Amino acid sequence: MKKKKAKIAIIGLGYVGLPLAVEFSKYFNVVGYDRDKKRIAELNKNFDRTKELKKKIISKNIKYSTKSSNLKNCNVFIVTVPTPVFKDKKPDLRNLISATKNLSRFLKKGDLVVYESTVYPGCIEEICLPIIKKISNLILNEDFFLGYSPERIDPGASKYKLKNQNKIISASNTKGLKIINFIYKKIIKKKLFKVSNIKTAEASKIIENSQRDINIAFMNEIAVIFNKMNINTKEVLKAAGSKWNFLKFKPGLVGGHCVGVDPYYLTHKAKQLGIKTKVILSGREINDYIPKYIFFEIKKNLPINKKKIKVLMLGLTFKENCPDIRNSKAIELFQFLRKKNIRIDAYDPIADKSVTMNAYKIKLLKKIKYNIYDFIILAVSHKKIMSLGLKKIKKFGKKNCKIFDIKSAFNRKDVFWQL
Repeated sequence: MKKKKAKIAIIGLGYVGLPLAVEFSKYFNVVGYDRDKKRIAELNKNFDRTKELKKKIISKNIKYSTKSSNLKNCNVFIVTVPTPVFKDKKPDLRNLISATKNLSRFLKKGDLVVYESTVYPGCIEEICLPIIKKISNLILNEDFFLGYSPERIDPGASKYKLKNQNKIISASNTKGLKIINFIYKKIIKKKLFKVSNIKTAEASKIIENSQRDINIAFMNEIAVIFNKMNINTKEVLKAAGSKWNFLKFKPGLVGGHCVGVDPYYLTHKAKQLGIKTKVILSGREINDYIPKYIFFEIKKNLPINKKKIKVLMLGLTFKENCPDIRNSKAIELFQFLRKKNIRIDAYDPIADKSVTMNAYKIKLLKKIKYNIYDFIILAVSHKKIMSLGLKKIKKFGKKNCKIFDIKSAFNRKDVFWQL
């Protein structure tokens, strides 16, 4: 493949794939492929449901498609599909395997395949590579090259976007790495961090989110302890943060499709190696428990006659200023309350109303009525929610309304409870 004649296929057009497609289209011809027909129709109308791209996403060099046949003239295939877990927490690699089978049918001599999806160390070479070889009948490093460049997308109103942060690249050999370096250098304004092999790149990604999960779990555990002792966790963390080397993490709901999932990928590999991990899943166990803990704290304050009680939850997505509801712990908390036949409403100005209804049977409020709620739960502190201000939020409640501030967004003295 001649580097200047690269034609890039982005397989999977979510939070990771779409920004890649748009940036690469400034320098190369791009095919953006996704199986979601609605997503492709929206993109062809310049609408991005993830809200990651604020500007119009028109580009003469991008063809959005659900047809696999549009991949046949591409010579660089970049896979950005989701890698979730099953209910038993084992890695769900169906999207990855499907994408690999699909692109393998069109792979030609000199082509490059790069994965950005988060996986456990060894996954690309152990799971994907044999599929590519079998379907394409091509030989690695003679006929085609393989690479891994883990995504570092931070969904929502974050300053950390594709172009303005360091990006890890790796490949099956030095020639493949040179091609990857040439392509990604066009769109990454900061450093391309080269590592010696694909496994190292996979490992570096999986620990980025796992270490966040573990640190937040510690914050959640101390919050439970300090709440029992009537100590203000927010004040404790502010005081401890005055030391130069204190890591500034906060307690909270930890879900989503990255931090809430990646530790299971790492421990899955550890089990294959016969290693019983002690720290990684203990952190996940704590973070998975937090919605139930908050539910118990609310339940303690419920009157005997719950039928008269009405609750408002503010925010349902998995993180601030992001419309994604996948693996949201706020929704988990909502469901705990609903299962106890508590009348509960939800307001989230940026979550997709139809997706929330179809996936969880939760009808989001368009407008909040005043003076009708006995409990208000601030679950996700979107800018649009915080802009209401505490004074207005209190007006949604009755005179003695109890506010549960999960995000510790307000002063402790102004709310009933904080995590």
